[in-house]
Formats: sequence, C-alpha cells, structure tokens
Amino acid sequence: MELWFSENHTENVRFSIKVDKQLYSGESEFQRIDVFESPEFGRFLTLDGYMMLTEKDEFIYHEMMTHVPMAVHPNVRNVLVIGGGDGGTVRELLRYTEIETIDLVEIDEQVVEVCRRYLPQTAKCLDNEDGRISFHYEDGLKYVRHCHDMYDLIVVDSTDPFGPGEGLFTKEFYGNCYKALREDGIMVNQHESPFYDNDAHAMQRAHKRIVSSFDFCRVYQAHIPTYPSGHWLFGFASKKYHPLKDFDPERWTARGIETKYYTTHLHKGAFYVPAYVEKLLSDVE
Repeated sequence: MELWFSENHTENVRFSIKVDKQLYSGESEFQRIDVFESPEFGRFLTLDGYMMLTEKDEFIYHEMMTHVPMAVHPNVRNVLVIGGGDGGTVRELLRYTEIETIDLVEIDEQVVEVCRRYLPQTAKCLDNEDGRISFHYEDGLKYVRHCHDMYDLIVVDSTDPFGPGEGLFTKEFYGNCYKALREDGIMVNQHESPFYDNDAHAMQRAHKRIVSSFDFCRVYQAHIPTYPSGHWLFGFASKKYHPLKDFDPERWTARGIETKYYTTHLHKGAFYVPAYVEKLLSDVE
C-alpha cells in the first residue's frame, strides 16, 4: 500500500508527495506537527497539515530570506528572527561573521525540539555551539512591542496568515517592527504566493500594511517547488536602503559564501516580477 501526503492548494488543486514513512506526529499547545520521509524530497515538516519545508528545496527559501538583505545592508550586527523554528534562516545568518547576536523568537518550543531531532540539516545550528543565538519562546507580536532601535535586520520567517502566525501579518506588527529597527534597518518577510486567489489576497493585505509603515518597500520572488503554485514572494522593507540602488554585489561576493540558489545576478532579477504581480501590488500601494 502506498502512502501519500496531500495538501490542498485550492478547492480544486491538490499537491501530493509519496511518503516512505512518518517519523513524527504530535500536538503542541499551538498546532499539529508532523515529519515525514519521502523518496523525492527527503524529510519534510508540516504544521497543521501545511508544508513548511523539505530537505530538497529548503535552501531556496532560506537563502532568499537572508542573503538578499545581507547583500544590501553594509553593517548588520544585531538580527531578530521571528518564527524560523526549523533553523534554516539562522543557519544562513550564522555564515556572516560580522553578525554579533541573533534573537530567535519562536512561539512553539516543540517545533524547535522536533526539528532538532528529525531535521538536522536546518536545525543543527540551533544547538547554539556558535554562541550568538538567544532563544525566546513567545509570541513574536508581543515580543516586538517592547523593542526600540535594537536591530539592523528583522527576518519574519512566519507560517501562513492564520493560526499561530496570524498576528505577524497585522499593521500593528509591522509598525512595531519599524520601531524595533535602527535608523537604517531592513525587514524581510515571506510574502505568500501571488498565483491562487486566496493566497494573492493575503499577499495584498500584507503588502498594503507594510507600505503604510516603511519608506522603501519592494517585493521579490523565487521558485519553490513544494509551495503553492511554486511561485513565492518575499517582502523587502527598509527605512533607508533600496534593494537595488544600495545593493553591493562586490562586497557580498568578497565574503566567499557558497550558495545553491542565491547569486548577485539573481538578486537583481528577483525584483523584476511578472506583470500580473505588479498589478496586484500597485492596486494596494
């Protein structure tokens, strides 16, 4: 008998992955957590039945969340990661020696523990052998309310805009992120997909709220096979820096960081989104 994991992307579209076995299933205070082993995508994590990451394509998401802002901001020392309990974003950030501290705010400690045990590819860095990570197991919406002028970079590595992640898509939250950043700070967030109607509406709502808080707001894209439609967006918001005009490819290349997806050429191209996405964004700007 074959075992398949399926996720409904719309009422009429379903995405399925063949599964060898289920490695973990449990309920935390906030959500259901499952880890599966698959022949095509390796191990993968789902929360409340929604795909969060797979070993095969997680590098795309995590590289685009971190290297894009790091190639723009000239002096990132203190970073706040909200969500990101799988460790992939932190793993990429730890590759930058100039970063002094990383505050990881994850509402669900059980997600971190499960990922440490079953997804070492992303979560091994959370053992904190490096010493730069501070863990805060609390609601990111509440945490950031008390932060003022503290961070050079905020990475909002959230789940979708419902359940535990719902508060991370509000105008209040983005406004508090603005206050938590230093005068030249950058915020990046996962911005949902523009392709299916429900996802596109969620993307527009988030973009409208970010635009009302930040001076520079741009959207960039990546192809992530296991996310709805495969076409995924990220938000870049800053008090000072433009993601292309202030982008310094020579400075980033000099670091010698080896990547599988991100390149300095791709950085530029990622901000040139399709016409239908431009219209979705301009309708709410």
